[in-house]
Amino acid sequence: MVIGVCQITLHLPDSHSLKEKRQVIKSLTARVRNKFEVAIAEVDHSESWQLTTLGMSCVSNSSQHADEILRHVQHYIEEIRPDLQISQVDTEIINW
Repeated sequence: MVIGVCQITLHLPDSHSLKEKRQVIKSLTARVRNKFEVAIAEVDHSESWQLTTLGMSCVSNSSQHADEILRHVQHYIEEIRPDLQISQVDTEIINW
């Protein structure tokens, strides 16, 4: 079993309140979850208006496949939300 784990830090320059940020994050995480069947949640910066870190994970039988899924998620976020700026991506593939 292979577990892929990724943290993506996003800057939301157009967000002016926690309510606006949470609407964006809720919509984004739902779309990613439905399209890629990964576990995804906000894991850091929950009280910041313009910054968030999303954590996601997937399970596969191949480390290459797990890495591909996480890269596809990153590209999907860039594609559907060009207004959000990805400032950091940390990925780890764990062989269990």
